[in-house]
Amino acid sequence: MRSEKTPFEGGPLDGRVLSVLLGHTGLPPKTYTVPVPAAEEGAAPTVHVYRRVPAGTTRRLGLPRGWKYAYDPEGRPGGGLRWPWSRRPSPPSGRAPEDGTPPQG
Repeated sequence: MRSEKTPFEGGPLDGRVLSVLLGHTGLPPKTYTVPVPAAEEGAAPTVHVYRRVPAGTTRRLGLPRGWKYAYDPEGRPGGGLRWPWSRRPSPPSGRAPEDGTPPQG
């Protein structure tokens, strides 16, 4: 399999360049998770999440020139397939969603 040297920004891997495996399209994965074992027994491990962002763009067309990973402090691992017919998770009751649509109920 092919791999690519990819820089990381922010979080515990700030400034490091790691070799990341490329997918069948020749791109690194959209998210990169780094599990860190818990210091205490029985506690859940900490997971640091990085998102793929363009490292730079070309002048004329604005196409991405290489990729890098930026730290996501919210730490919600994304991924998986998003089908058009699947629904987004509903917001907690009593609050309107952030996109401005009225709550359904």
